[in-house]
Amino acid sequence: MTVHRWGVIRYFMRIILRTHTFTYVIMAAIFCAIVAIAGTALATHAQAASNEPVVAGKHLITLHDNGQDRGILTSASTLRAAFKEAKITVDPNDLVEPGLDDTLVASQYEVNIYRARPITIVDGTVRQKVLSPYQTARQVAAHAGVTLRDEDTTTLLANSNIVTDGAGLQLQVTRATPFTFVLYGKKVQAYTQAKTVGEMLKQKHVTLQSADTLSVAATTPIATDMTVELWRNGKQVITEDQAIAFPVDQTKDADQPVGYKKVTTPGVDGKKTVSYEVEMKNGVEMSRTEIQSVTTLEPVHQAEVIGTKVELPPGTHQDWMAAAGISADDYGFVEFIVGHEGGWEPCKVQGGAINCAYGGSMGYGVVQATPGSKMASAGDDWRTNPITQLRWATGYAVGRYGSWGAAYNYWVSHHNW
Repeated sequence: MTVHRWGVIRYFMRIILRTHTFTYVIMAAIFCAIVAIAGTALATHAQAASNEPVVAGKHLITLHDNGQDRGILTSASTLRAAFKEAKITVDPNDLVEPGLDDTLVASQYEVNIYRARPITIVDGTVRQKVLSPYQTARQVAAHAGVTLRDEDTTTLLANSNIVTDGAGLQLQVTRATPFTFVLYGKKVQAYTQAKTVGEMLKQKHVTLQSADTLSVAATTPIATDMTVELWRNGKQVITEDQAIAFPVDQTKDADQPVGYKKVTTPGVDGKKTVSYEVEMKNGVEMSRTEIQSVTTLEPVHQAEVIGTKVELPPGTHQDWMAAAGISADDYGFVEFIVGHEGGWEPCKVQGGAINCAYGGSMGYGVVQATPGSKMASAGDDWRTNPITQLRWATGYAVGRYGSWGAAYNYWVSHHNW
C-alpha cells in the first residue's frame, strides 16, 4: 500500500497551528513519530523494488569490451545467444567471463570480453606467434603451451620490430641457468638467474655456517650444468632418493630364433629413500654407512618373450670346421673332443641344458668353454654360432697344447681339456 507521506504531514501541521502550546508539544511528538514510520515504510518499499528483476523474464547484461561499456536486455538463456541477438562478434580466441555457454539465471550480469591479440613469444632461439586474450605473461605462456619454471623470468612489451613481427606484443622469456645442487648430500636439479654461486645461495636463502664447505668458491660464475656441493664437516645423516631397477621376467619361445625379444609388459623402476651416516672433512667424504632404506615405490616387473630356436649354419660338421680354419688333418681330433664335450650343440650348458641366453660360469658350447663368455673374442655371435666357437677353440688348442693332436692326447689322459 502506498503511503502518502506529504498529505499526512500537511494535515497534522494545520491541527498543530490551531492548538495551545501544551497541545502543540504533544502533537509535534506525534507528528515526528508518524514521519519516521512513513519514512521507514517508503524505504522498505524502495528496497524491495530494487531487488526485483529489471523486466520479468529478462537479464540485464553490462558488457565491458576493451574499455567500451554497453548494456543488453535479453531473454536469451546463454551469453552466446544474447551476443547473437545483439550482433556482437566474438572470436574463438577471445576470452569471455562468465562463459559463453553458461546458463543465465540472475537478473543482472557484469560480463568481460578480453579480445585476443597477436603476441610473439621469444624463448631463446625459438620464436612463435600466437593469438591470446590473456593479460599476464605467465597466462599467455600457459595458453601457448610454453612451460615456465619459477626461476624463469618474463617480460611483456610492445613489438620492437613491426616489420618482422607485425603489430602486437612480444613476450620475452629469460630462462634460468640449470645446475646440479648437492645440499648436505641431497642432490637436486636446480635453476637460477644468479650470476655467481654466492648470489645463488642468497636467492635460495642458504646461509653458510662455520662448519660448512663449498665445493667451489662463492665468486665462481654460474655455468650451465655445473655442480655445486655444500657439505658440513663432521658426522651427519643424509638422505638420498634412489631408483630400484625393475626385475625382468623372461618367457622362452622355441619357435622364435635366438636374439628375438618382445616386451609384453614394460617395466617401471621403483624408488627408495636411503639414509646414510656420512663423515665429512674439508668437504671430502671420508666414510659412509647405510642406516636405513625405505621403498617408496615398488618396481613393476618387465615381462619379455625371448627366442631360443637355434638356426645352425648350413652344412656338415666338416663344413663348419673348414669355415673355422681348421686343417683337414685335424678333423678327427676335433670330432673326438667335440663329441665328448658339447656334442655339436652350440647352446649346450654343462649338465645338459640347452640355453642360448646362458651367461654363467659353467662350460658352454660345442667345446664347453668355461666360462662361455671367453669365446666372445672370436665373434659377437659366440652364443649360437658353432663356427665362431670352433674358431675360438682352435686358438685355445694351439695356444695351450701346441696343436689339436696334442689337445686330443691330453683329453684321452685326463678326460678334459
